[in-house]
Amino acid sequence: MTTAPRPAAELSADEARRIALRAQGFLGAPDRRAGVRGVLRSLGQVQLDTISVLARSHELIPYARLGAVGRTAVEEAYWTGAHAFEYWSHAACVLPVEEWPHFAFRRRAYRDRPHWHHELSAGAYDKVIDQLRDQGPLTATELGGAKNKGEWWDWSDSKIAVERALMYGEVVVTERRGWKRVYDLAERAIPQALLHDELDDAECVRRLVRQAGEALGVGTRADIADYHRIKGEQFDAVVEASGLVPVTVAGWGKPAWADPAALAAEPRGRHRTTLLSPFDSLIWERARTERIFGFTHRLEAYVPKQKRIHGYFAMPVLAGGRLVGRVDPARVGRTLVARQVTLDGPKAVPAVARALREAAEWVGCDAVKILPDRVNLPALAPELVRELG
Repeated sequence: MTTAPRPAAELSADEARRIALRAQGFLGAPDRRAGVRGVLRSLGQVQLDTISVLARSHELIPYARLGAVGRTAVEEAYWTGAHAFEYWSHAACVLPVEEWPHFAFRRRAYRDRPHWHHELSAGAYDKVIDQLRDQGPLTATELGGAKNKGEWWDWSDSKIAVERALMYGEVVVTERRGWKRVYDLAERAIPQALLHDELDDAECVRRLVRQAGEALGVGTRADIADYHRIKGEQFDAVVEASGLVPVTVAGWGKPAWADPAALAAEPRGRHRTTLLSPFDSLIWERARTERIFGFTHRLEAYVPKQKRIHGYFAMPVLAGGRLVGRVDPARVGRTLVARQVTLDGPKAVPAVARALREAAEWVGCDAVKILPDRVNLPALAPELVRELG
């Protein structure tokens, strides 16, 4: 591991928290003119996930920063006008199209890998490429079917082929249609000025480390490397040239780096009050969330129901720059039901009520229902109901 140079600045834990909030778009006036595309470019990526409770995570992330932007407008912002593509970053993510050249290192790595556990019949790869060239953008179903009749990963030849072509960079996911990936040839979907693998691995990683540092504001080696799933040794090799500056943060106990622009001006402005997707880059990494907010959170969707503490898709509530509680939401008709509510204390009640009301309106619900016996502090349940009106 790299030994960090002498720090350029010493930050208090509170200063680091505020820098992170501003970098992630939760402190200060939102850039409504730039809209959803502005959020995507600022964050550098927006994670996708199959779970849909209030909405899918890639919708929740701009909503949390901008407020009630239309859900159709979110999809159009991502998928029209060649502004974005889907690829493997922190996970499956929507990425700004201008980042295409910087993932050349990952495309090369995939091309050099063994072919996983999926065998591919002779000619299947070329057949898929020919279909896309002749017919235009297609889903796996339209290419011949995504699955055989076996288990979950029993993919058809066409699905194996198109996913391999996606990893190699010959094919691009240009949108989701009914949550199905829509594939197109990169030569058609990516602007010609960006359609190249000319950058060497070091330059790609340097750029992504810098971008991650800017999006996080301040972070440890693990924080910044994890943003795009960069290996620690890759981070070490480029961080000095990345433009990020070493800092110390009180209480972190680990070397950290910051975006120099984030250090140049004091973070100030209005705080957002909102529900957060567990896949939001503000909180997706547990160790960082605990370090910055003193808040332990994990997604329990894949935990057996009887072992869940906060609920299937518990969404942390951000207010005043703090994480003040959690809500596990569901929609029943036109009612948003808080299946479980966790409050940090009495001061959390107005913030949780406001976050629930705004989220309900955004998804087209006209009522919010609390289950009093599912509030962790039962004495506060009546007050929460009153605040909800």
